[in-house]
Amino acid sequence: MTADERRQSPREDPRPLIGEPLCLDLLNTRWRSVEGPHDLLDSVNGLFVWLRSTGLHHRVTADQPTLEALLDVRDALLELVEEGITPTAMAALDRTLRHGCVRRSLGPDGALETVEADDPAHLAAWLAADDYLRLLGWAPTRIRRCAHPDCVLYFYDVSKNGTRRWCSMTGCGNRAKASRHYARHRHEPQTDPGPEPPAS
Repeated sequence: MTADERRQSPREDPRPLIGEPLCLDLLNTRWRSVEGPHDLLDSVNGLFVWLRSTGLHHRVTADQPTLEALLDVRDALLELVEEGITPTAMAALDRTLRHGCVRRSLGPDGALETVEADDPAHLAAWLAADDYLRLLGWAPTRIRRCAHPDCVLYFYDVSKNGTRRWCSMTGCGNRAKASRHYARHRHEPQTDPGPEPPAS
């Protein structure tokens, strides 16, 4: 992306849910609204917005090779969270992971970890794939899709009791409550208030 393209690209992340762990944040570059489906990664400009939103814009260049690598790993992650560890998704994620590694060393203040990629275009994709493995190691059952049937967003449930159901209570949570309220009351008979009393 050129400097002119960066100046012309939008700076605000338009997605309804941001700030989830990197692998899920990548999945959440696709979402739905009343206008229909959206995909932030449908262009290099959208990639630049995502890199800024995730804080990777200082380490990763917004260009077509980076975009293609991210789209490949996004497809693999979607298959993994939707269908489990299938051979195709496992092979795709492993292909991405082969492009990088964590180099450990000892610095003056203790242990250091440095991520190295064999190609800069694969760095963001590698970080997302590695982040998915990290979540699997912590608590894979807390990787969840929003319970609203029309929502395609994912989150990592960090609530104490592990009962989070919605990507957002102000969004899908309230929509679900409104739907339940409507379903409960739509068949209730309307009460007839009767004639008004005569004026005294």
